[in-house]
Amino acid sequence: MSSPSRSTRRWCARRARRKRLRLGNRSVWPLDRPALGRTPPTSAWALRKEPLRSSQATTKDDRIMSLEKILPSLRCPVNGDELERRGDMLISASGREYPIVHGIPVLLSNTDDPTLWVVKASYEAARKNPEDPYQADTVAVLPHELPALKERLRRAGEEKVDPVISFLIIATNGYLYGDLVGTLQEVPIPQIRLPQGEGLLLDIGCSWGRWSVAAARKGYSVVGIDPSLGGVLAAQRLTRKLGLDVTFVVGTALRLPFASGTFDHIYSNSVLQHFSYENAELAVREAAKVSKKDASLLMQMPNKFGIRCLYHQARRGFSSGTGFDVRYYSPGNLRNLFSSSFGPSELSIDGFFGLGIQASDRKFLPLSKRLVVDASESLRGVSRALPGLLNVADSLYVNSRRAA
Repeated sequence: MSSPSRSTRRWCARRARRKRLRLGNRSVWPLDRPALGRTPPTSAWALRKEPLRSSQATTKDDRIMSLEKILPSLRCPVNGDELERRGDMLISASGREYPIVHGIPVLLSNTDDPTLWVVKASYEAARKNPEDPYQADTVAVLPHELPALKERLRRAGEEKVDPVISFLIIATNGYLYGDLVGTLQEVPIPQIRLPQGEGLLLDIGCSWGRWSVAAARKGYSVVGIDPSLGGVLAAQRLTRKLGLDVTFVVGTALRLPFASGTFDHIYSNSVLQHFSYENAELAVREAAKVSKKDASLLMQMPNKFGIRCLYHQARRGFSSGTGFDVRYYSPGNLRNLFSSSFGPSELSIDGFFGLGIQASDRKFLPLSKRLVVDASESLRGVSRALPGLLNVADSLYVNSRRAA
């Protein structure tokens, strides 16, 4: 084939230059593409008319594009300053520096009082070893599991399921997956209990991204945040493999690094239950701060009167718990906490006989554990006629609406 003429090359160069100029000044639509003919909604994610304060031009690289979309809404987690990009760092007006690792902003502070040790591990790894594509030392697995995880990551290309997901499965999906740690053959994605929708949704404590994927498939533009750099990198790999446009940030629920009024929806599952009661309230207030007026919130929380929850409380002498222990709430406590910190709230049943049991888990489990799922789903169905069953369900959802 003959090479293009000089005039053709000049024409292609002018066209590419014009395209770059347009990309540098236009507003970007939300992360999910809207339906044909629908006008893109205005949101805090849309870029301002002036170019972003970034030393790097927008390119076709997916990581850069995702970061350019989110950059106007990112804030310093310490004092709320706007952030400016300089190479692979985000710099606050007061000079605080936050690294960008494989396209993911790591917005952690060394002054955080972490619920998880992974906060400190992620903070240090992002600065000392940003090239590592897996960051296994920041993945929230048990110490005796870490050598096996690292060995599996060395041959990750041969695995059917990302080893990080396979080893985190009991931490994110619950005790029913105890026999499947490290042996998954398929990624279990649940059905999120949200209607088909749109708008910007924040998934707090996203880990490897199962609920971020579920929300994106329902039409939401999703941002996942988690303090584990290794977990978030696994979420990034998963969503790219599935062809989903999800943005991820490393950060904590206690210092959400976003501008006020950014999100239309807040979601979280199996996260705030591990916080002290004081920090749980702080996290809900942080969620309210970054939410728009009339935003919705859906968070899973444990019920202290649930059958299995009572069993676990009895095992520890009904103490309130320390560190990463689960904290249990009465339905009345939950209504009061979320109503005062976010907005008008009501409760619904997530499941029985454990936390986070999902109907979509059934096909992955042996017969004995399928029966647990079936029993939970049956009781959920019966609760429509007997709403009082909510008081003994183990896992509850709090449904809240942001106060105007």
